[in-house]
Amino acid sequence: MKYVGAHVSAAGGVQNAPLNARAIGARAFALFTKNQRQWQAKPLTADTIEAFRHNLQQVGIAAEHVLPHDSYLINLGHPEKTALEKSRTAFVDEMQRCEQLGLKLLNFHPGSHLNKISEEQSLDLIAESINLALTRTRGVTAVIENTAGQGTNLGYRFEHLARIIDQVEDKSRVGVCLDTCHTFTAGYDLRTAESCETIFDQFARIVGFDYLRGMHLNGSKPDLGDRVDRHETLEKGKLGLAVFHYIMQDPRFDEIPMVLETPEPDRWAHEIELLYSLQ
Repeated sequence: MKYVGAHVSAAGGVQNAPLNARAIGARAFALFTKNQRQWQAKPLTADTIEAFRHNLQQVGIAAEHVLPHDSYLINLGHPEKTALEKSRTAFVDEMQRCEQLGLKLLNFHPGSHLNKISEEQSLDLIAESINLALTRTRGVTAVIENTAGQGTNLGYRFEHLARIIDQVEDKSRVGVCLDTCHTFTAGYDLRTAESCETIFDQFARIVGFDYLRGMHLNGSKPDLGDRVDRHETLEKGKLGLAVFHYIMQDPRFDEIPMVLETPEPDRWAHEIELLYSLQ
């Protein structure tokens, strides 16, 4: 079964996110559990945690189909020790917030080398950061999102994801989220069913579908291989609908949260309906 939703607002408190998801007909959703552009956040209160869990149960969405996203400030592959430790502390806090809310996943961008160390060195730091976070938390899987490769961001090649996973000690608690826009602008052509077959076979061989924990379903404003992260609505842009036909009809994408991050929230209910119509 497919579980489609969107990255909904948690304005007024995380407990509102499940209600916002229900309002657009979502069967899955993403949220920020704190302000994504600030390092510090007030701890979640017992009342907020209880209200979130209650609302999640009320809307009938399983914890496994919620894909929280961590702060954009975190860089688990940072080349400088002080900044790396700051990111690691913030990442553990994000994992602990998910644990408190009863959520099973935390999606994150892997990190950037900032032209100060090699890609390989930075990828190894990311794996080390994940290992540290997993030892300090329980029950939450670290879900690595592939990137467009903008600037010095890592994770734009399937081989990057595989290198990180290979070094994670508890492989039951590491996974991958594939973003269709990022995949396309990183250079993987997803514009036809035939090219999707080729690209996802590469993913299966290099990373493995056993590690796929979520999807971000986005159109793309940039063209193939532009290495720029700019999402578009599903029916506009350079990507087209073929990849969404493919994903919605392929059972390898069953049972995971598939989340819209398209730029027009007032179209999310329509886009969710559109995706289900492609099955």
